[in-house]
Amino acid sequence: MADKIATRQAYGEALAEFGEKFDFVVMDADLSKSTKTDCFKKKFPERFINSGIAEADMISAAAGIASCGKTVFASSFAMFAAGRAFEQVRNSVCYPHLNVKIGATHAGISVGEDGATHQCLEDIALMRTLPGMTVISPADAVEARAAVLAAIEHDGPVYLRFGRLNVPAIFDKDTYKFELGKGVVLEEGKDVTIIATGLMVPEAIEASKLLKAEGINAEVINIHTIKPLDNELVTKSAAKTGAVVTAEEHNVIGGLGSAVAEALCEGCPVPMKRIGVQDKFGKSGKPAQLLKKYNLTAEDIAKAAKEVIAKKA
Repeated sequence: MADKIATRQAYGEALAEFGEKFDFVVMDADLSKSTKTDCFKKKFPERFINSGIAEADMISAAAGIASCGKTVFASSFAMFAAGRAFEQVRNSVCYPHLNVKIGATHAGISVGEDGATHQCLEDIALMRTLPGMTVISPADAVEARAAVLAAIEHDGPVYLRFGRLNVPAIFDKDTYKFELGKGVVLEEGKDVTIIATGLMVPEAIEASKLLKAEGINAEVINIHTIKPLDNELVTKSAAKTGAVVTAEEHNVIGGLGSAVAEALCEGCPVPMKRIGVQDKFGKSGKPAQLLKKYNLTAEDIAKAAKEVIAKKA
């Protein structure tokens, strides 16, 4: 089995790799060792800017550089990139539709010991409300690398959500095809659809194994692009299985679960349950302990799947 790699690590390595081919600028809010943008800094120091601990200034400056025709990656922890700098992201980046790509690391509850102030569970909700913003949450290192390339090639603002925790490999670098706005069916099924994003994707795969042992056939879908959501795939799968569970390392309000619920309400109403943080702040602790405490495990997904199956007409 391949070594576990954090998506933040893959992000930094991808910036350094693609910096050879593409002429973009990388900015960081004095967290380059943590966000892994130091990989790019070491290779292209003339294209790296440390804004200091001032995310609002960083985003404003990134917008200024982008307005001159450059693509800019601006990085910080998700809590500060999406939260502290929200006004600048809205007014300076999204309103003029500039090529600023926000590399937000340390998202979700798995930040662990950093505690509630740093465990951003609201960033997807914030970013998907902004007109023109693309929101991506990769599941592993291969997908994170592909997401960086897609962000470079995309015209307009992009929010890329990366984690601190090392995660297992799901995809093969040589064969995986990443397409913005398109979900990926990892396992075909007929009894229930499990739609997951980020580090909850491997949990969804494990949940399908638990369900299979009980004779339940689950379809597993990886949604790397939360906005624009692959409504066609979501509704098609829901129509086939008749029941849906979503899984995300984010507040159940405003994230993947909300996006899927909106799509199903309009396109294919079926019984549904959202696995995520239930409108609470996080706590300090080991990542594995926190994922269990907030019911973000394969067992929780499998339990929810059986509950929605029981509600089918």
